[in-house]
Amino acid sequence: MAFTLCIVGCGSLSNRAHGPSYRDYANLHPDVVLAGCCDIDGARAETYRQTHGFARAYTDFREMLAAEKPDGVCLMAPVGLTCELSCAILELGYPLLMEKPPGLDGDECSRMIAAAEQAGVANQVSFNRRYCPLIVDLKQRLGEFAPQDIQDIRYDFFRIGRKDADFSTTAIHGIDTVKFLAGSDYQRIRFTYREYPELGPTVANIFMECEFASGATAHLNFCPNTGVVIERATVTLLDHAFMLNAPIWAAYDSPGRLLHLHRGETVVDISGTSICDADQMYINSGFYGENAAFLDDLRAGRRPVGDIASGLQSVEIADCIRRRLAEYAE
Repeated sequence: MAFTLCIVGCGSLSNRAHGPSYRDYANLHPDVVLAGCCDIDGARAETYRQTHGFARAYTDFREMLAAEKPDGVCLMAPVGLTCELSCAILELGYPLLMEKPPGLDGDECSRMIAAAEQAGVANQVSFNRRYCPLIVDLKQRLGEFAPQDIQDIRYDFFRIGRKDADFSTTAIHGIDTVKFLAGSDYQRIRFTYREYPELGPTVANIFMECEFASGATAHLNFCPNTGVVIERATVTLLDHAFMLNAPIWAAYDSPGRLLHLHRGETVVDISGTSICDADQMYINSGFYGENAAFLDDLRAGRRPVGDIASGLQSVEIADCIRRRLAEYAE
């Protein structure tokens, strides 16, 4: 029996990361039909259709869903529209994968959770770092320890020339990744900001000192105007240290590297290409993995693991940054 998929949103991110993932997945799974893609810009939708192998292009997502009646829907919309569109699709009863963040604040995220629960449909959030092969490997290795064995996680999140009006919607990636690696909820956070008004009214370095329910600590450093694009993590445990250079967006550290040291001796030293046998950005950065996980689960009749509810705390903490709060407590 065919499994049909529809896409809402054919913009830049969708074209670079999601479209190639759907094309590859459909090529590997003959039962998957790329039925329709939708964008309010008809020309963009048609280009997306031709580029990634979809059958039909639409400019109205409700019209597309009524015509195609897909088995799954993937949404890549501007952050300000994610809640409204997600709730509408969920309320129509369609299983949904949506790009991060799942709402701009806790209220929006809770609305989306309620819509999914009321409709009783599967859902997943696209936090692609959770599916980046190197980060997945690190998570599995940390799984050999208990969460309380983790002493500290340092996460450096540097960018070049970012003067976003709201950098929190990007910083949420680091927030969620550290929570994912810690295997525990944040319990308390102290925020420090260094503002750069000469670069823009909202530009700042953001520093987070965190405590987890497990007892671990974390230090997150967001610097959007540096000389390099990197995301690097150091995880320390008794006698063990893990050092990750994440291959995000073909950045400086691509294809990435993961080191595991035990009392000064190298246990593991692997590169991003060796772990997933690919050098495409959308694979190394986790976009293919998140889409494949969603589609695999739906086709197997399973509930996706990374649902909207799993992102609620990350959304709440990102909103603290947006509002320039000094503290967060669970």
